[in-house]
Amino acid sequence: MSYTIEQIADQLGVPAEGDVSIRIERAAEPSEAGTDALALAMHPKYSDKLECSAARAAILWEGADWRGLGLEAAIFFPRPRFAMAAITQLMDEGPDIAPGVHPSADIDPTADIGSGAAIGPYVVIGKRALIGRNARIAAHAVIGADAHVGDDALILEGAKIGARVHAGDRLLVKPGAVIGADGFSFVTPEKSTVESVRETLDSRFEARAQSLVRIHSLGSVRIGDDVEIGANSTIDRGTVQDTTIGSGTKIDNQVQIGHNVTIGNDCLLCGHSGVAGSSFLGDRVVVGGAASIADHLSVGNDAVIAGKSGVASNVPAGRAMMGYPAMPLDRNVEAYKALRRLPRLIKTIAELKSSLRSMEKRN
Repeated sequence: MSYTIEQIADQLGVPAEGDVSIRIERAAEPSEAGTDALALAMHPKYSDKLECSAARAAILWEGADWRGLGLEAAIFFPRPRFAMAAITQLMDEGPDIAPGVHPSADIDPTADIGSGAAIGPYVVIGKRALIGRNARIAAHAVIGADAHVGDDALILEGAKIGARVHAGDRLLVKPGAVIGADGFSFVTPEKSTVESVRETLDSRFEARAQSLVRIHSLGSVRIGDDVEIGANSTIDRGTVQDTTIGSGTKIDNQVQIGHNVTIGNDCLLCGHSGVAGSSFLGDRVVVGGAASIADHLSVGNDAVIAGKSGVASNVPAGRAMMGYPAMPLDRNVEAYKALRRLPRLIKTIAELKSSLRSMEKRN
C-alpha cells in the first residue's frame, strides 16, 4: 500500500508543502528513511540525520526549512507526536484474519455471530455467546459461555474471555490476555495470622495452623467501549459484583487487576502494574510501570502513580504519588534527597562525637 503526501496530510487534517503527489509506502526514522519513506523528523535534533538520508518527504517541527534540509515535500503538525497516532493508524494493515469462519473454529450452535465477523483457526466460542458486527477473532482465542463482545472488536491470538464477560465496542485484546478468571480470594475458618497482624500492627504474633477455603467468583467482568488490554494481562472476575473497566481505558502488557476492582474511564495502566481486589480507580488515573495498589483503596480522578510506587493508602483526586510507601511526589523527592545525605550526616555525627570525647578527656 502507498499514499501520497496529500492523502497523509488530509488524514492528519493539516496542509502539506512541496510536491504533494510523492507516494509513500512506509514511515521511518530519519536516518533510515529512503525515497519510499516518510521521515518522522519531529524535532530539530533530527536535522543532521535527515540531511544524510535519502528521504524525499518528512513530518517536521514547526518553522523548519524543508527545502534547506533537501526535501521535496513536508508536512507540519502543531503537536508532532500526536501525528503519530494518525500516521500509524493509516499505515497499519493489522492482523491477517480471513473473512468468515475458519473451518477449524468450534462455535456453539447457540452463539450469535454478528455480520461481517471474521473467526480464525481453532477459535472456541461458547454457548449463547454474542459476537458483534465486524469483530475479528484470531487463532486459538476462546470466548466463554454467555460472553458479549461488541462491534469492531479485535481479539488476538490465544486471548481468553471468560464466561459472562460483557465488553463494549472496539475492544482490543492482545495475545495471551485472560479476562474473567476466578479471583484470588480465600478465607480461613478461624481468624488468620494476617488478620491478627493487621489488627495489632505488631511484628510479633502467635503462629497457628490454618487452612484456606476458596471463595468462588460469581460475578464477571464488565468492560466499556474503546478499551485495550495488553498481552498476558489478567483481569479477575468479581466475587459477587462485576469487576469493571471504564470506557477508553488502556491496559499495558502483564498487568494484574484483581477481583471486584473498579477502574474508571480513560485510565492508563502501564506494564507490570497491579491493582489488588476491591480497589477503586477514578477517571483518567495513570499507573506507572510496576506500580502496585493495595486492596480496598480509593484513587481519585486524575491521580498519577509513578512507576514502581506502592500505594498503601487512599489517594486524593489530582495527586501525583511516588515511592514506597507512596507519598506526594514533592515529599518523596525531598525524602530521597535526605536519604542520599544520610551517609554524610552519619559521618558528621561520628566526627562530632569524637570531638566531644576529646574535649571531655582534656577537661
